[in-house]
Amino acid sequence: MYYRKTDDYDTFACIADRCPDTCCAGWQILIDEESLERYGKVKGEFGIRLLNSIDWAEGAFEQYHGRCSFLNRENLCDLYQELGEEALCETCRNYPRHTEEYEGIREYSLSLSCPVAAEQILGNRGKYRIVETQDEQEETEDFEDFDFLLFGKLEEVRDLLFQTVQDRGLAIEERMVLVLQLAQCMQESLDGQVLFETDFQEKLEAFRRETVGKGRRKNSEQPAQALRTSRYQQMCAMLEDFQKLEVLREEWSGLLSDTWNRLYDKGEAGYQEIREQFGAGLAGRREEWDRYGEQLLMFFLYTYFCGAVYDDRIYSKAVLSVFPVLWIQEILCGIWLEQGDFSFQDVVRTAYQCAREIEHSDDNLNLLEDLFEGKESYQQDKLSACILEERRLP
Repeated sequence: MYYRKTDDYDTFACIADRCPDTCCAGWQILIDEESLERYGKVKGEFGIRLLNSIDWAEGAFEQYHGRCSFLNRENLCDLYQELGEEALCETCRNYPRHTEEYEGIREYSLSLSCPVAAEQILGNRGKYRIVETQDEQEETEDFEDFDFLLFGKLEEVRDLLFQTVQDRGLAIEERMVLVLQLAQCMQESLDGQVLFETDFQEKLEAFRRETVGKGRRKNSEQPAQALRTSRYQQMCAMLEDFQKLEVLREEWSGLLSDTWNRLYDKGEAGYQEIREQFGAGLAGRREEWDRYGEQLLMFFLYTYFCGAVYDDRIYSKAVLSVFPVLWIQEILCGIWLEQGDFSFQDVVRTAYQCAREIEHSDDNLNLLEDLFEGKESYQQDKLSACILEERRLP
């Protein structure tokens, strides 16, 4: 068996009640069968509480006002305090450690939705590293019809994407666009049944020559005003899509509403002025800004891209990686407008709040991918033009 894990995976440590948030609220916590059986055998007063605080049909902890029934006022777990760490179910014991499973390979990472993990990921000034190991353990799961050839190509292209995303000679916007272009190229190659005849390294080099030149050209073929108008319209439309998702935390709805009021409610001209001011404000912080985007994009690509082996949705996996980065950046622009600046903690908080709404709902993930495949605004050329406008800001 092969194993991959991010180099910060083993250094994570929960800070319990010192955490600025809690992982025990806002989503359903499913309980594995072994833990359910164990909870059903607990005697005494706490056993009665367990019986009354679990939805046994669903196999999940009951929630009260969006909080787990065992989460106390100090944001500590009564079940942990009463029965010990070994009594935790798999979900609670493992979080924020996340596993993606493929035949013969397990990929481990920390979930960005955890504030401590988000701080580790975003605070890394080096490059996002993935360590690979191997042991003699044999695969025990049944991965019926697993496509090894497709998976191998996905790994190959993902490595190219990783190299591109970590190329600090490019602006983060250029890196995001190259991710979209190469993913679309791979999707078209798969659909056209020429996947194994396509030289993706060669394609990437061609995209890079074109995209970097276009992104930095002073006299764009399209008027800047038209591009900015297009960005305004697209961002408004994408925010409407974001608001279609299941809301896991009410503060997220408030954050999206604040972003609308701060950035879009003033119309196209107002938005254009805000973006110009924000671009000027970033003049001395571009390296920092690009580094945040790089770490986020690496995280999402590592988490989602190779999952296309199960559904062939390669391009939508790339958009699923770019979309949250774009929106974390956009929300931070609104925070900057409100506060006159944004801090590292603002970046961390925005990132884990955004990731939480996406990572912890399969319905949200599926809806987003449906939107990315079906709506014109997410087509590669349109989304790329929207992103590259940032290179034309002062």
